[in-house]
Amino acid sequence: MALKVGIVGLPNVGKSTLFNAVNQQAQAQASNYRFCTIDPNVGQVDVPDARIDKLAELVSPERVMPTSIEFVDIAGLVKGASKGEGLGNKFLANIREVDAITHVIRCFEDENILREEGEINPVGDMEIIDTELQLKDLESVDKQLERNNKIAKNGDAKAKETVAILEKCKAHLIEGNSIRTMDLVDEEWAMVNELFLLTSKPVLYVANVDEASMLTGNKYSEALIAAVAAEGNEVIVMNNNIEAEISVMEDADDRAMFLEEYKLEEPGLSRLIRSAYTLLNLITYFTAGVQEVRAWTVLKGWKAPKAAGVIHTDFEKGFIKAEVIGYNDYVSLGSEAAAKEAGKLRIEGKEYVVCDGDVMHFRFNV
Repeated sequence: MALKVGIVGLPNVGKSTLFNAVNQQAQAQASNYRFCTIDPNVGQVDVPDARIDKLAELVSPERVMPTSIEFVDIAGLVKGASKGEGLGNKFLANIREVDAITHVIRCFEDENILREEGEINPVGDMEIIDTELQLKDLESVDKQLERNNKIAKNGDAKAKETVAILEKCKAHLIEGNSIRTMDLVDEEWAMVNELFLLTSKPVLYVANVDEASMLTGNKYSEALIAAVAAEGNEVIVMNNNIEAEISVMEDADDRAMFLEEYKLEEPGLSRLIRSAYTLLNLITYFTAGVQEVRAWTVLKGWKAPKAAGVIHTDFEKGFIKAEVIGYNDYVSLGSEAAAKEAGKLRIEGKEYVVCDGDVMHFRFNV
């Protein structure tokens, strides 16, 4: 599943530093982990997951293939982007193509780094981008309303339903709210998703703090956390420059010493990547054999045949059954054979909903 997370932010907030650090971290991973730069501002990065390392330790496969997501470094935004100011049109077009947003916000003082927006104000910075996206969505909703109203007048039932949901969206946007905060039932959300609105995308915030505050946060990051609490959004506090330094260290011992020096249990980037993965409502299942131990990405709630389809479409078309071992059972017993002997290998059918961490083997016939 080629899912993308866009990194956005105002100019000079540490956005590109973060993107470069994410990519460098991927390059610094073990040789059997892959990294690919798709173009100058898109990078595919592995999702840190200790479970795949443990499975590889038990199975000793020829290769290990972790799951991954794409990060996109999106052009910086300025106030007025919704009207084409700066690189506004490019910025908004790029956001439309991603599945989720990582919003980098400046939470540090440094008189040497230009800031056109005045005093440090993380909540105000967040609102600038939110407002620009809301204004663009309002423009899009108005256009879609005009088109669907004409169709609805001819008695088209689908158009009438679309008009009703568009009116709800418009009222919400006019009040200065993002679409993702609407209180809708599942059927309404399905309709909203078809509108491709910018503010419907889930958001994760990165509070880029000074070095002294990267463990504790500061008044700026605390203000940001309080501001987004009502939405339930996560804020990851980190120092992007320190993360960039960690990411270029190829020697594992050097990285460990550096982390210990700064009293970090793991790089903040690892937390960010995992949180972005979760933000997209993704889970991981594994296949484990002597040729390959591999992590596969599926959406939470997918049933076994659809999950099998991410390996190959034939697996879904000809699905017969799935052999499933829970991750904890696999690890505690030490192998597939031991799990089977202990009665921990289950046979599941087409209605089985895949769980995060399942170790699976599919039977199919085409």
